Amino acid sequence: MSSKSVVAANVEVQRQAALLQAGALQNAILNSANFSIIATDEKGIIQLFNVGAERMLGYQAAEVVNRINPSDIHDPDEVKARAAALSIELATTIAPGFEALAFKASRGIEDSYQLTYIRKDGSRFPAIVSVTALRDARGAILGYLLIGTDNSVRKQVESELQNAKAAAEKANLAKSQFLSQMSHELRTPLNAILGFAQVMASGAPAPTPSQKRSLDQILKGGWYLLELINEILDLALIESGKMTLSIEPVSLTEVMLECQVMIEPQAQKRGVGMSFPRFETPHFVKADRTRLKQVLINLLFNAVKYNKPQGTVVVDYALRPPNSLRISVRDTGAGLAPDKLAQLFQPFSRLGQEAGVEEGTGIGLVVTKRLVELMAGTIGVDSTAGAGSVFWFELGLTVAPKRINGGAEAAALAQPAMREGAPLRTLLYVEDNSTNLQLVEELVVRVPGLRLLSAADGTLGVELARAYQPEVILMDINLPGISGIEAMKILRADPATAHIPIIALSANAMRHDIEDGLDAGFFRYLTKPIVVGEFMAALGMALELSAKKPTP
Repeated sequence: MSSKSVVAANVEVQRQAALLQAGALQNAILNSANFSIIATDEKGIIQLFNVGAERMLGYQAAEVVNRINPSDIHDPDEVKARAAALSIELATTIAPGFEALAFKASRGIEDSYQLTYIRKDGSRFPAIVSVTALRDARGAILGYLLIGTDNSVRKQVESELQNAKAAAEKANLAKSQFLSQMSHELRTPLNAILGFAQVMASGAPAPTPSQKRSLDQILKGGWYLLELINEILDLALIESGKMTLSIEPVSLTEVMLECQVMIEPQAQKRGVGMSFPRFETPHFVKADRTRLKQVLINLLFNAVKYNKPQGTVVVDYALRPPNSLRISVRDTGAGLAPDKLAQLFQPFSRLGQEAGVEEGTGIGLVVTKRLVELMAGTIGVDSTAGAGSVFWFELGLTVAPKRINGGAEAAALAQPAMREGAPLRTLLYVEDNSTNLQLVEELVVRVPGLRLLSAADGTLGVELARAYQPEVILMDINLPGISGIEAMKILRADPATAHIPIIALSANAMRHDIEDGLDAGFFRYLTKPIVVGEFMAALGMALELSAKKPTP
């Protein structure tokens, strides 16, 4: 045999082996029980029904071949819905039936769909089906190939995930409602404790030294309890994803000065020296102003609280490439060992300080870290046992905001002082708690020419406002009958009372409560416990605004 004949024989052997292998692969595919293969002719009548299709659908091939088309074993309502959706998508009319299953494939468009298969015994299961047009050498359609897989497990997992998500959302809603209610219930008695203590401390005649010491302890304990409530609520809001921030350009110089004024008296009491940076040029960071102050004050207060006697706190800043700024707070305290650093930002971890003299929950730094991250920043600490710690955080730099002139009315609102010798003015307080009413009475007597009217529910409050036309209305939110917000909306809708500034004074102190109240139309939204200075300033602004607005 010639060499050419040998080569030809070898090629033929290889070709036969390849054909056998291809045939074996084809048989393996057609006989696979893991997915259904259904082939039809060009009209959609089933010509091939593999073992997988028999197993999934319960029919024998002989029962369907040359007898039905695939749409007959689909959910008819879903086939109609697919036809209607495709008719809209492709701007043509598609009949409900096999045409709805094969229309895209017949146009050379890759297609797969999720519909329900109906078994011979009437049971149903979700399937994912891909459809391909089978063509001859000239491109004419010979038929269609439908390859399907059982989607039951995936659907079950999706259903379980949806149920779990719904349960989690329900739990979060219940948690938020509980926290809001808890906040209200805790703040109401605190309002009386702190409010009257402030009245007594600043009243005439001045308290005796012994009384002052007692009042100082009441105020210290009350404000500390309020701080704990706020920390717990902040952490819960962050974890539930309901914490909203207003990110804007914030002057670091202004915020630093405000924090310095607040924290230096605390440091002086403890004998701790403080050093703050001098900004040669103004720097603005992208932050929520209120939350940035909260972050700084928390770090500063911790640096003072956990410092050594006659220690120091040094605050500094440094520009960081490419476009951020780092603020650092360095103390001369005991410092932290490496194993303590890993626990530093964990909730309720006080790093062995539980038995110490300093109070705390161990969640302040957790809230601080998460607030920094919500402002797209980073936070960290460098510490050595016995040598103190440096807490730092970085925020993005930005340009200074454009200053907008608020006009004459805005200028008037910025002046809280009230004119002496003015005619008698009326403040209407809508409040059902007699203790809160008594506290406001104690404050109102300090304002010359201001009398107080009160109403114990929203309906009576609306009637008194219409009858007496007060200069300012102070409104609780949780009232018998209609709520304070509903009462405020009624007054706003009445031309006779629409001009009256209404200040909300409520124990509903969640961030969304305040935002909802201001959006609804309150002039100011104050939270209980009352801070006397804040209350008097808001009242003064409202009285000034009332004097400038003409009555109807």
